[in-house]
Amino acid sequence: MSRFSGITDNPHEGRFHQKTGILLTNLGSPDAPTPKALRIYLREFLSDRRIVEIPRLLWMMILHGIILRTRPKRSAKLYESVWTKDGSPLTHMTGVQRDKLSALLKDRGYENTEVVMAMRYGNPSIEAGLEELREKGFTRIVVFPLYPQYSSPTTGSTFDAVSKVLCKWRWVPELHFINGYHTNAAYINSLANSVSEDLQKNGMPQKLVFSYHGMPKQFLNNGDPYYCLCLQTTRLVVEKLGLDKECVVSTFQSRFGKAEWLKPYTDATLKSYPAEGIKDIAIISPAFSADCLETLEEIEVENREIFKHAGGEKYRYIAALNDRDDHIEAMFEVLKPNLG
Repeated sequence: MSRFSGITDNPHEGRFHQKTGILLTNLGSPDAPTPKALRIYLREFLSDRRIVEIPRLLWMMILHGIILRTRPKRSAKLYESVWTKDGSPLTHMTGVQRDKLSALLKDRGYENTEVVMAMRYGNPSIEAGLEELREKGFTRIVVFPLYPQYSSPTTGSTFDAVSKVLCKWRWVPELHFINGYHTNAAYINSLANSVSEDLQKNGMPQKLVFSYHGMPKQFLNNGDPYYCLCLQTTRLVVEKLGLDKECVVSTFQSRFGKAEWLKPYTDATLKSYPAEGIKDIAIISPAFSADCLETLEEIEVENREIFKHAGGEKYRYIAALNDRDDHIEAMFEVLKPNLG
């Protein structure tokens, strides 16, 4: 098929018949839960200037001299603990989301669309996804990073990767880039539904913890809005459900290194709660559109152990939105203004 097959010289066909390709992206995973695969994945991930902003030469010495010599083996064991027969939980679930979103688009009459999955790091790559859309003749491309709250290391880095590919193309297609949807009504509704279902089944805990992926505090100081967007998401869900604000807290997880990160820290917060008489908590991670290592291992296992070891009694994790019908509907609502 010609890469220009989406073009027509019929003036009556108009934009409705223009082919729209949707590049659905997420962070990515290694190809296998092995030290070799983790070394390749971490090299790409940690070489991104948006991920680590310390002086380049110093960081490359640390990365290649220390981190890539020690961390792959440790990380491989963590990935192995969450790996499934379908492979990486994140990659598999993003594929399921792609398929369900594609079916919904067709059902809503968007026959000239196709959804392709790509990962910022690892496979399938963003370059491979864009090339697939180009070869199929898509003249409009919507890039949809599955990060509700914009941040430079996630959404911004995805834009960098897309731009790096497109700068090599002779003809750049019409491009739409979704840089976040943290206040989208359908997304908030889906989050609220997942919390409400848990509360109806298990009751209201003493604390409902909204745990977001962390980042160095310096990023916030330099103008990254992520911290504020996370707090907005929490507030909107709390208002949607009419929850007592005193029973809800927003925290930040997954920090590494010695620099100060966004606070309060999830692990430190959970460790302190039992001494304060808070021994029953539920925790949700709204920044993750699909369950992955950071939720299935860090939240489900590590933080549960921290809380229980400190004297906590009841701990439950409210799963990521994954392929819930209302989440797929939310994806459609986010995409809709960009579909022509």
